[in-house]
Amino acid sequence: MVRRLTLLHTSPVHVPVFDALRDQDHPGAALRHLVAPELLDRARALGPGAVVADLVARLDGAEDPVLVTCSTIGAVAESLAPALGVPVLRVDRPMAAEAVRIGPRIAVLATVESTLAPTVELLTEVAGGRPVSVRTHLVDGAWALFEAGDDAGSRAAVAAAADAVTDADVIVLAQVSMAGAVPLVRTRLPVLTSPRRGLAAGLGA
Repeated sequence: MVRRLTLLHTSPVHVPVFDALRDQDHPGAALRHLVAPELLDRARALGPGAVVADLVARLDGAEDPVLVTCSTIGAVAESLAPALGVPVLRVDRPMAAEAVRIGPRIAVLATVESTLAPTVELLTEVAGGRPVSVRTHLVDGAWALFEAGDDAGSRAAVAAAADAVTDADVIVLAQVSMAGAVPLVRTRLPVLTSPRRGLAAGLGA
């Protein structure tokens, strides 16, 4: 039986990332990509709750499990699973679980401020009452570089921010778009990203 998954992205650059991971780790799996950059724009301006109606409209009638690759709207999307009648998973949930397993002092790096609060809430939820100390860091300028198409500059900024973290057990790169920075990181602390873990969970691997 072919495993099938619908992925909802807020940037088209994520499509080849997940296709490549599928080819490496889950050959034969069928991915259907939906790309809606306006959802992130609206969530950043008005809050994640502002995209509920649009999410329902876009995902209504979905027959496969859904993986939402935008950390800002992930929690809102997950909450719609009962109404949609299919499993909905935010891509960063498996990463959060791994971070909590590694240690209680967690540094969260993001390039978009709207991602910070949802990520902290997720880590607290996943901890399930265990004490965790989550410190957030906004990587100034990295998102502007990413939007301008300067992926190398954005990755370098994220890597420098990760290398500057010292008081943590683990570093979480909160957004899918940050994963490419990992090869540039020199810190000895564990640095976690969401795409590979999220895709595996979405496909039930």
